[in-house]
Amino acid sequence: MAKEIRVPTLGESVTEATIGQWFKQPGDAVADGETLVELETDKVTLEVPSPGAGTLGEIVANEGDTVEVDALLGMLTEGDGAGAAAASGGKTADAKKDEETDATPEPAPSGSETESPGMKDAKGDMPPAPSAAKMMEEKGMSADQVDGSGKRGQVLKSDVLEAVAKGGQAAPAPSPAPQAARPPSSADDQVREERVRMTKLRQTIARRLKDAQNTAAMLTTYNEVDMSAVMAMRRKYKDLFEKKHDVKLGFMGFFTKAVTHALKEIPSVNAEIDGTDIIFKNYAHIGVAVGTDKGLVVPVVRDADRMSIAEVELEIGRLGKAARDGNLSMADMQGGTFTISNGGVYGSLMSSPILNAPQSGILGMHKIQERPVAINGEVVIRPMMYLALSYDHRIVDGKEAVTFLVRVKESLEDPERFVLDL
Repeated sequence: MAKEIRVPTLGESVTEATIGQWFKQPGDAVADGETLVELETDKVTLEVPSPGAGTLGEIVANEGDTVEVDALLGMLTEGDGAGAAAASGGKTADAKKDEETDATPEPAPSGSETESPGMKDAKGDMPPAPSAAKMMEEKGMSADQVDGSGKRGQVLKSDVLEAVAKGGQAAPAPSPAPQAARPPSSADDQVREERVRMTKLRQTIARRLKDAQNTAAMLTTYNEVDMSAVMAMRRKYKDLFEKKHDVKLGFMGFFTKAVTHALKEIPSVNAEIDGTDIIFKNYAHIGVAVGTDKGLVVPVVRDADRMSIAEVELEIGRLGKAARDGNLSMADMQGGTFTISNGGVYGSLMSSPILNAPQSGILGMHKIQERPVAINGEVVIRPMMYLALSYDHRIVDGKEAVTFLVRVKESLEDPERFVLDL
């Protein structure tokens, strides 16, 4: 008896994934619950476990393929490796004939149930994937403008996105200018170059960041904060804090609480645009940008406005470790309403962060550096940090953005303010 291996539910607003790596090959014995394949989405990397014990049979979706939720990945068969090999490579002639002639994809979601003219891929014998066909309709493209990378030359959604990025869009709306071709390197330089294809995760990150720039009316305002009070509090209580809560007292706890305190006063920074509506969030789920070997991820500290500094530090510690180990769940990544990015850990003195769509605000922290500042008519040396708030000007006015950043500054320079809710 064979069991189907299918793409699991990927989470909120995530409809497709890319096959990252198969850990088993046809004929390999598999234990119940053993990881079979790794899926990459634009948010996390997921591992698909075996639905039972047996032997891996046919692999339907290969590494690099883009698959949708509930798509068939492969088959799990009972028996030994020889039986599995027969299942994957020893099909009958009738079965092969059926496979070769049955090129009709599964019904597409509502709104794209019928193929449009010109949707047949001229370079292969497979029609475009439903998601690719729908996107080509939206972009005014035909299949012969796109090189398919799927099985038997099938055009996938990622292929359409790549073609659009190269200037292939033919929609009536103005399209971005094609990227200039890269001039060839000299023969002497070519032997010292290495060309590596971007991972699907990196391509998605790049696309989402560029979409945020193209969609939002993004603007950045800056300020600086004297970190003397926070640093003094850390020095005074860090040992007692760690002993009681079993976590180090860092800066992120203070910044998270300062942000949630300011969001209560300026709720538009915590809101998002949905068509012609504005959705105000009466809660604060704070995304914390974390750099990993595979790229930037933004796990979420949920209900941070209800947490103590100790609870925030514990949760950030858990999320950071999970991100570095590749163990973040979809629940860890969903629902953020505002993001904090700490470039200071890498030595950044100043930067302008890019919005994490559909959020309307992101705060950039930077390196703490001693600088001379004028206080009460005297020049003194203080540990200063530049702050940068990028915001969507469609929903957040300049006055609100500046006020929000000033409130964050005031809370950090006088931490008792958010302790006493002032």
